[in-house]
This record gives sequence, structure tokens and C-alpha cells, in this order.
Amino acid sequence: MEIKNTQNNSMSVRIENDDGKVIAYLEGELDHHSAKSIREKIDENIERMSPKLLILDFKNVTFMDSSGIGLVLGRYRMMQLLKGKLVVRNASMHIKKVMRLAGLDRLADFE
Repeated sequence: MEIKNTQNNSMSVRIENDDGKVIAYLEGELDHHSAKSIREKIDENIERMSPKLLILDFKNVTFMDSSGIGLVLGRYRMMQLLKGKLVVRNASMHIKKVMRLAGLDRLADFE
């Protein structure tokens, strides 16, 4: 298992790689200021590990704008190329509602 941290002013991500899956634990505010560096760190791990499962854990996300939708959608596309699966875990009711309105519940499993 490998754990990596990336910190931004308002957002951080801790990534675990283990047995064919990548888990990204997001924390803080996911907005246009933080999304790029978070996206790059997750993508780097996906490219290196070629997982069959990507879990995006939103438990500690306090705010999300449309950049969060883009982050999930882009990771879904990457996982499709790998014939893998995307799971969104621990999203707050508000974040789940935003994601459902964007149609992400048709692309990813929600836990």
C-alpha cells in the first residue's frame, strides 16, 4: 500500500494504492483553485497503477463547486479506458444532490 499527500491552500488529497484499487481521500474545499492539482495527483496514480477500481472519498470535503463535477467526470472517463469502475464514497447530502443533478449517479456508484 502506498500513501501520498498533496496539499493545496484549501484542499488536500491522500491517496492509497492497494491490490488493484486507488482510493483518493479528499479533504477541504474542492473548487477551481484546487481541482487541477488534485486531478493531476489522482491521474498520476491511475496512470501508474492501472487500477480496476477508483474510489473518491468525499467524507471530509466541506465545499464543492462545478470543478468537483469535472473532477469526477474526468476520472470516470479514465476508468472507462481501463475498463474499471468508479465509486464516490461518503459524499454529504448536498454534494450527492449536486452530483445527481449533473447525472453522475448514472456513471459512478455512490456509497
